[in-house]
Amino acid sequence: MNLVLAYKNFAANRNISHIGLGVAAINTAKVLRREGIPAEVWPISSAQDLRKRLENAPRKEVIISAPWIPAHELQSLSMDFPETRFTVTCHSNVGFLQADRNGVRLVRETIDLELGTSNIRLAGNTRRFCDWIQMAYGAPCAYLPNLYYLDGAPVRPQYPFSCGTLRIGAFGATRPLKNLMSAAAAALEIARGLRVPLEFWMSGGRSEAGGESIHAAIKEMLQGLAGVSVIFNGWQSWPKFRQTVGHMDLLLQPSYTESFNMVTGDGVAEGVPSVVSSAIDWAPKDWKADVDDVLDIARVGRRLLADARAAQDGFRALQAYVADGVRCYKEFLTTT
Repeated sequence: MNLVLAYKNFAANRNISHIGLGVAAINTAKVLRREGIPAEVWPISSAQDLRKRLENAPRKEVIISAPWIPAHELQSLSMDFPETRFTVTCHSNVGFLQADRNGVRLVRETIDLELGTSNIRLAGNTRRFCDWIQMAYGAPCAYLPNLYYLDGAPVRPQYPFSCGTLRIGAFGATRPLKNLMSAAAAALEIARGLRVPLEFWMSGGRSEAGGESIHAAIKEMLQGLAGVSVIFNGWQSWPKFRQTVGHMDLLLQPSYTESFNMVTGDGVAEGVPSVVSSAIDWAPKDWKADVDDVLDIARVGRRLLADARAAQDGFRALQAYVADGVRCYKEFLTTT
């Protein structure tokens, strides 16, 4: 079995990617290899790029991260490489697709291609998306989740926060559905309640669909307050970003819609807990807050800051999620 995880490489000139799809593919491949499944990651820039690589090195399984290859090109690939199974995995839950009209169209076209070919499949990285596809369209949708590579116990033990500057991170692309305004408001309330200085960290340099106005609104809310700093962290290589995450006391990811959420996974690996929404279903129950209630986000955050076992709880939850995901991949790869 030769498995390829192919993603669209937005940094093709350097053959690296700082985007989530690339990091997700690398982690998934590392987990699968650890489980004895030969897997590799191909950063590609187009369907033609994928074609050339398959001509040079044929593979049995190609899993394409996110729907972005035009349907007619995907069909052409399936005809020219009949011994290869092409699976298109949607990396968003249904709600986020409102920001990706083309992605919605390609999902529907992939459903049709799966019906009309023998070697094209549709998949999702969340069961909720797969269940919806099956119920709404009467079509199959394989569950192929993101797998996060964990190589041991959390990198550092977590001690209850007691004093000093409180560092709270709300990282990720600046999009309305990330609910970053609520995250910033909750961070302010946590710091005020603890009577400590606050550093509120956000990702800078990648604003989408109204992201600039989100940054501006957060600045209006926090700027000029004594003991409060807003820090925009430029986009980094993933290892560097992991180091930044490990510098935090707490992460806030109160997204309205998610599938996996790599930032929360990075926090687990670095021993930093996250306040999340119910959309991040693999996270521990007591990490979850009502995302439309800023004070509830703050309450959960204060509790996690005081809980020396919060990071361990997250680690165990992610381990269980990955183990279940590995079983799903093995089942998928043994079916035709």
